[in-house]
Amino acid sequence: MNQNTNISKPEVYDTLLKKSEQNGFTMPSDLYIGTLLKSLVASKPCGNFLELGTGMGLSLAWMVAGMDDCGSVISIDNDPSLCRIVQQHFNLDSRVNILCQDGSEWIKNYSGDQFDLIFADAWPGKYSELDETLALLKPGGFYVIDDMDEQPNWPEGHAERAEELIKVLEAKSGFSCTKMNWSTGVILLCKMN
Repeated sequence: MNQNTNISKPEVYDTLLKKSEQNGFTMPSDLYIGTLLKSLVASKPCGNFLELGTGMGLSLAWMVAGMDDCGSVISIDNDPSLCRIVQQHFNLDSRVNILCQDGSEWIKNYSGDQFDLIFADAWPGKYSELDETLALLKPGGFYVIDDMDEQPNWPEGHAERAEELIKVLEAKSGFSCTKMNWSTGVILLCKMN
């Protein structure tokens, strides 16, 4: 399949991509993970979604593009400058709640409704607080992570950490695990009970 086909991107995507370049943000999500997130979000009418690691809002743009009018998303990042930039582009959308705080603390203290999809694109919810994060999923909900194939910007020792995480996720009971050698390396869990 030709991966270079014309992809219809969210309206705000190119603006956020340009902001990423202007601000020297070197960790934008891959275009294809965005398309996957949009499709998964679209499969959950009136869904409740969580993104851990807002970054420059590129993945958030895809998630919002997949939501219907009664859906909602919380996106969390601990970088105030990034949160301010992204907030400017989503502040008129009442479905979007961008929180600038420590993700680990948020996960430990959250007591609201469970989520239909969690995209963990930061350390919290992926390499720390994993069990707490998975407990926030509704039955039938999706947990999505990317960057599981070795990346050129990984620090020394991170490849081993990623391999260990893969083993942990494969062994999780009550979840269906799909590993995809696609995009930057994607793992999708679906909560079965």
